[in-house]
Amino acid sequence: MPTRNISLTAEQDAFVEQVVKKGEYQNASEAIRDALRALQQRRREDGLKLKSLRAQIKAGVEALDRGEFVEIDDASLDDYFDKLASRSDKRPR
Repeated sequence: MPTRNISLTAEQDAFVEQVVKKGEYQNASEAIRDALRALQQRRREDGLKLKSLRAQIKAGVEALDRGEFVEIDDASLDDYFDKLASRSDKRPR
């Protein structure tokens, strides 16, 4: 297994020490590897969220191009959002 030297802040080092002392990990290397796995997972999830957001934006732009939208004036905006929230609350989850 490759070896790396890394620098931690005092707070990070104390945290690693703490989780090892509690028995959550056998050593600091295990704790750091788990942290890296969590980072990798978060990046995968962020990538999927970004892909989904881009698809939703594309669908919205296409709907605008087709003229599928409703114009709301400033005076009616709060009422419009209230209606949307009310419909959302009534949907089965």
